[in-house]
Amino acid sequence: MEIIQILQQDYQRFPVNQTYDIYAQDVYFQDPLNKFHGIERYKQMIKFMETWFLNIKMDLHAIYPVGDTIKTEWTLSWNTPLPWKPRIAISGWSELRLNSQGLIASHIDYWNCSRLDVLKQHFASDQ
Repeated sequence: MEIIQILQQDYQRFPVNQTYDIYAQDVYFQDPLNKFHGIERYKQMIKFMETWFLNIKMDLHAIYPVGDTIKTEWTLSWNTPLPWKPRIAISGWSELRLNSQGLIASHIDYWNCSRLDVLKQHFASDQ
């Protein structure tokens, strides 16, 4: 599937130069912090991360199709722009559901940790 190759390349350079034309205009996105519809809002979220987070790295561990869904397993890490610049890491998985045109109509992220666990990383003593 060509879309899997595109996603692999997007993960490698995330959040820079993402391929937005593989998403439906009314794409639904959800993660533990956000829930919205629309490609423009999706672009704004990625741009926010690119602008405010430092040294972003998206490690793709697995990507595979299951019916009309593409599943990915990943770890996202970055430095938060606080004076001590803590390194934050979230591992999780995504379920990207394709519509009849082969575009991503739904992108749902699941984290292997809680929002509180992510907050705690900002103050961990091993930073």
